[in-house]
Amino acid sequence: MQRHCGTGLILKSPVDKTCEAHVKPRNTLACSVSMHNLGGLCGARFTDRLGQAWDVNGGAVSRREIPAAHVCFTTRKLRRSGRRSTDQLTVKWFLLAEEATYMASQDTTATKSGLFKIGGDLPVNRLGYGVMQLPGPGVWGESRDPEGAVRVLKRAVELGVNLIDTADAYGPFVADLLIRKALHPYPKDLVIATKVGLTRSGPNDWRPVGRPEYLRQQVELNLRHLGLERIDLLQLHRVDPKVPLSDQVGELARMQKEGKIRHIGLSQVDVAQIEEASRHAAIVSVQNLYNVAQRDAEPVLTYCEQHNLAFIPWFPLATGTLAKDGGPLEQMAKRLNAEPSQLALAWLLKRSPVMLPIPGTASVAHLEENVAAARLELSVDEFEMLSKAAL
Repeated sequence: MQRHCGTGLILKSPVDKTCEAHVKPRNTLACSVSMHNLGGLCGARFTDRLGQAWDVNGGAVSRREIPAAHVCFTTRKLRRSGRRSTDQLTVKWFLLAEEATYMASQDTTATKSGLFKIGGDLPVNRLGYGVMQLPGPGVWGESRDPEGAVRVLKRAVELGVNLIDTADAYGPFVADLLIRKALHPYPKDLVIATKVGLTRSGPNDWRPVGRPEYLRQQVELNLRHLGLERIDLLQLHRVDPKVPLSDQVGELARMQKEGKIRHIGLSQVDVAQIEEASRHAAIVSVQNLYNVAQRDAEPVLTYCEQHNLAFIPWFPLATGTLAKDGGPLEQMAKRLNAEPSQLALAWLLKRSPVMLPIPGTASVAHLEENVAAARLELSVDEFEMLSKAAL
């Protein structure tokens, strides 16, 4: 007998068994399976979505082909009615890092989003992760769940994310310290992009400060808090209108020559500002507000495409009214068995080869859902329908 359970777990057994499977949340690699009427269970086999086998023999489980699985069994009597009893065996399996990496490489990872070389020499998977939601409310103060934040960061790397976007202003420095706690020493291919140029005085309060001495101080603090000798991508968080742009970018260029910055980028700028900044340093990236429902930055995106600059859209998951009940995004999501947020990311990835979305979350479940968007490829018609619906 073979019975499908949930979203990818199959029970194979020589005897008739009832199987219930709960895969929660969607796209996660951790599953919980319950079986009733355990008499004659010996010989049952579980096969996961990749065809890897679990054999159940008298309460013992062996995992073939993929090592280092951790299995926990709990058996308890549910009810007794006359001579008939019903037992429940709950099998919970949790993937260790190497196994998760193996399975992810076969299934859903950020590698599916394609590759882009920042500055021509810094390859990253196009679907990244932004840490702005890890500090406290209003992006201020300590995380409400520091250990949960560490789990999210570790899971992101397990899923193939090798571009992490942060900033000194997130906390301030709370996000940087969480990154270091979770991931240091860093994987060789991990790119940490950070930003300086905004100061904080409280929750949701952001003020541009572009004085050269302040920018230098913040770069030094970024290096210290992240545990780095050089920042791969340092972006000017905002242009300070009170300070000449040449002074702001010029200071970053000096630190680049000192070996403290590898590449320089900008955030929330227009084409004229990119061109002006480019007279003082090589600009390799732009991070602007952009999503399927908000496309005011189209001229900047076009410029980035023409000059092969990375375009990093912040607030990438915003969908406006497109995801309302009965809206085009919601209808398409149902048809494709996807979430509206996944379609929003898939639209961005299809929009341009220089697009590097960095969706943020403090939830492992939501992270896995976002990364799953990397394998969702919209047809030309679906892409055009969403593009026109947002206008």
